[in-house]
Amino acid sequence: MGALHCNAHEQSSVKLIIQIPCLNEAETLPQVLRDLPTRIEGVDVIERLVVDDGSTDGTAEVARSLGVEHVLRMGTTQGLANAFRRGVDHALRHGADIVVNTDGDNQYCGADIPKLLQPILERKADLVVGCRPIVDHPEFGFAKKLLQLLGSRTLQMISKTDVRDAASGFRAFSRETCKRLHVYSAFSYCMETLVQAGNIGLRVASVDIRVNPSTRPSRLFKSIPQYVRKSGGTMLAMFVLYRPGRFFMMIATAFMMVALFLSLRFLWLVYLTPYPDHTRTYLPSIIVMAVCAISSFLMMALSVLGELMKTQRRLGEEKLYLLRKMYYENRPPDHER
Repeated sequence: MGALHCNAHEQSSVKLIIQIPCLNEAETLPQVLRDLPTRIEGVDVIERLVVDDGSTDGTAEVARSLGVEHVLRMGTTQGLANAFRRGVDHALRHGADIVVNTDGDNQYCGADIPKLLQPILERKADLVVGCRPIVDHPEFGFAKKLLQLLGSRTLQMISKTDVRDAASGFRAFSRETCKRLHVYSAFSYCMETLVQAGNIGLRVASVDIRVNPSTRPSRLFKSIPQYVRKSGGTMLAMFVLYRPGRFFMMIATAFMMVALFLSLRFLWLVYLTPYPDHTRTYLPSIIVMAVCAISSFLMMALSVLGELMKTQRRLGEEKLYLLRKMYYENRPPDHER
């Protein structure tokens, strides 16, 4: 896993495609492109891919005028996750051995791309995440720093990785990793690909990277509460999808603890206390106890069903991976056709 793809006619060649999802980035795109490295040790070919997610400011035209090798227009705005998915597919079809994703707003320092590539080139990682200096970031307020740290810590537990900046979009993927990952979310690919990679056994590494001064507010969310809601929903969905047994057993345990407490309370008040009150029926407590006990058993059943569905989903993803492998490896890159 993580082996670099080599073209049949050029066994030692390593091709890097740097993809840049863009939504109205005509002003910042020139600077982003200027900062990208043109030569990297261990890489033979470097090409750039701009994924225009329905821009209305001429982003695609700017990219073409600056000599970008690949410009993929989405037509309408479909979101960052869809732009990422379409870009990766385009890169694989054009023979990429490594795909690097960066932002079109010039947030990340392009000169740090060699640091991202090093673990993959050395066969030590399949996916590498560039971690921003969250605590020392001058443009992050206290609330955002706290949310970033809490979110990353939660993702570490769900994804079984030790990446410190789960929301970072500055990443490098090996060719095999690109074929194995499946993005279901419409909000952002960052958390989902990290959870998938950790849960299917891919080797995930992280490196410290630099950031540039902010050029505009984020377009992924309009406010901190909206970011918390969307990110929290994504993490919850990933938890249910990839750890269904643990998720439903946690809920079942909570219901069972309430039912156990109420049952012990009932036994104490009716049979064990020295002065029982025989005028009370305790019917509300009995009803709540029964509802909690039944709910607990239902959650346990959902836990078992979730694990069975998880197994089926992983089999389906493995079949999709094999189909992708056959599709991409048994056809020449698009630039040769």
